[in-house]
Amino acid sequence: YALTAGSQPIRGGRTIRAEYLHRSKDLARWEYLHQFLENDHWGLVGDDGACPYFWPIGPKHILLHFSHMSGGKYMLGDYDTARDKFVVTGGGDFNFGPVAPSGVHAPSAVPDGKGGIIAIFNMNPGMATKGWNQIMTLPRRLTLAGTSDLAIEPVAAVTSLRRSHVRVGKTTLPANQEVVLPGVAGNAMEIDAEFEPSGAGVIELNVLRAPGREEVTRIQFYRNRGYVNRDAKQQSSALSIDSSSSSTLPGVRLRVPETASFFVGPDEPLRLRVFVDRSVVEVFANGRQCAAVRVYPGRPDSVGVSLRSQGSETVLTSLDAWQMADIYRGLKPAP
Repeated sequence: YALTAGSQPIRGGRTIRAEYLHRSKDLARWEYLHQFLENDHWGLVGDDGACPYFWPIGPKHILLHFSHMSGGKYMLGDYDTARDKFVVTGGGDFNFGPVAPSGVHAPSAVPDGKGGIIAIFNMNPGMATKGWNQIMTLPRRLTLAGTSDLAIEPVAAVTSLRRSHVRVGKTTLPANQEVVLPGVAGNAMEIDAEFEPSGAGVIELNVLRAPGREEVTRIQFYRNRGYVNRDAKQQSSALSIDSSSSSTLPGVRLRVPETASFFVGPDEPLRLRVFVDRSVVEVFANGRQCAAVRVYPGRPDSVGVSLRSQGSETVLTSLDAWQMADIYRGLKPAP
């Protein structure tokens, strides 16, 4: 079997995403069967279904793909093997804005043998460079949380890159005051921070910060400010990465803030796992959401980390930070 991805026309001269199913006995002569998707209401008008990866995930199936309009996406649903149809029951995004600049692009995916999926994405650049400049995200492990929600975590193996460790214990963040964390700094690091529930309008974790804030990348959490799920009668929270002040270099193409919704319970703490790798910032929130952008600090001293609680105080339960080793260390370059 093979899927060819693309789009199909609808009324009004627009298109929607499509996947076309084919089969062959010898990989030379192919028979077209039919449109593979059924009941798909989770895409945008104008999306297409490029780079499809179709796999089982828990009791469901997932189809990861790329839209040339809105970046990396997925559909969840049931595989009707009798009719060779994918009946779509849910869906979502891995990219929360335009494809470029600096967006999460196409996926590659494979089952992990434990009911989950390992996915990795290429990312678009936000600055012109000489020669090849495509990169990959961290590998992510995707699993089902319940029957319709996707859980997202970095693969466990990333912890093998941890080196020197700094820990910040329980700290009260005063309202409306930036707190720079001494001893926590770097441009290739992991940060694991947990915050108690609070009434703060925004909890902010800043990375790649210059001493005078000439450059800074702002990671922001807005409790109960995301999309309203009318079916579940609940409002989600929002995770945002604001890279508008990340670089003072003239050639950087700025991206609108990358903002993703996810649900956080009223008494649930916030946990952020932040990975900084020079031109990449990836943020995993409560194991339910991930947002990523590319940034290009131009100053060598843009390595600081700070916290801020807007409106009212917030308690930082703990923050652990590690410098991260180079995965290519010890490898010989290709001849």
